[in-house]
Amino acid sequence: MDQTLHARLTEWRRHLHANPGLTLHEQDTAAFVVEKLRDIGVTDITPGVGGHGVVATLQRGQGANRSVGLRADMDALPIQEARAELPWASTKPGVMHACGHDGHTTALLGAAKLLLDDPSWRGTIRLVFQPAEEGGGGARSMVADGLFQRFPMERIFGWHNWPGLPTGHIAVHDRAVMAAGARFSVSFRGHSGHAALPHMTRDPMLGLGHAIVALQSIVARGVDPLESGVVSVTIAKAGEAQNQIADTAELRGTARWLQDETGALIEARIREIGAGIAAAFGLEAQVDFRQGVPVTANSATERDIAAAAAQTVAPTRRDIAAAMTGEDFSWFLAEVPGAFVWIGNGPAEDGRELHNARYDFNDDVLPSASGWLAAVAKQALAD
Repeated sequence: MDQTLHARLTEWRRHLHANPGLTLHEQDTAAFVVEKLRDIGVTDITPGVGGHGVVATLQRGQGANRSVGLRADMDALPIQEARAELPWASTKPGVMHACGHDGHTTALLGAAKLLLDDPSWRGTIRLVFQPAEEGGGGARSMVADGLFQRFPMERIFGWHNWPGLPTGHIAVHDRAVMAAGARFSVSFRGHSGHAALPHMTRDPMLGLGHAIVALQSIVARGVDPLESGVVSVTIAKAGEAQNQIADTAELRGTARWLQDETGALIEARIREIGAGIAAAFGLEAQVDFRQGVPVTANSATERDIAAAAAQTVAPTRRDIAAAMTGEDFSWFLAEVPGAFVWIGNGPAEDGRELHNARYDFNDDVLPSASGWLAAVAKQALAD
């Protein structure tokens, strides 16, 4: 990538950082994407796919029946930015790009420019700008809106910046990249009364306390140590007055896993724990378990395509373990084969971890990211 394009992309990325679009409110970001696509010469653009999603199509020459998708996510998080000294700091109170989606979106715009200027490929390339990745169901909404029927693609590729991995280096996983996830709640109903007369109550707080301990033991004592799982209780609510034993208590949390069997075990144990503790303390229990995203897992052929393309762009790693974070891209992989890679954002220091209020995307990553997206599209069409 030449310096002129890199500087242009940096300007676009910083504009997006300063003007973030919260999940399900990405209309201004989508309009910016459409504007910049037109500026660089893309003419086949469809906005409003699955909400604020944008799909653009590049097509060239014979063999246009061969097709590949490239995806970037666009939404920001409900986090107040802590780095007000940045000239491109968020201008929207309580909203910021704390996960680097501003960089992901810009990198795909850069890939579009690289592909338009490269006469060597033939086929159809879909540029998928996805809304609502951060828990808003954006990928499923695009699928429900006919993404793969309206814009056929044989395979799809995506990426995420990764703090802690050297700047621009690319990590390709053999299979699992990111975990499946679920949110759960366990509620207990008892009988309220005076705190000095506990024998006349059925205390849901007692159930809540035992449940916290039992739930945190699911992975430690129920999951094979060679497998991966997480159960974290993150919210506990009960009571309003210090001298009253409440009638209800609720805890909430999140679960993650890399194997479907582990997820099924975790759900079953959460339900058993809720029912068992309720029976032990004379309470009623209600358990809610809602799966979010499935495991983000590379398919074998597409993994190898992603790695071959990466090796033409930047130093490539094949030895990094999967993360227990989740990724909406997994819903696309449930429809067509594909692969998802990490590209290093540099040192994870000074708060520059994902979802940190001091996070900022590293603009030096843009050449590797745009370069890989363009390279993997060409590799897939030639495969």
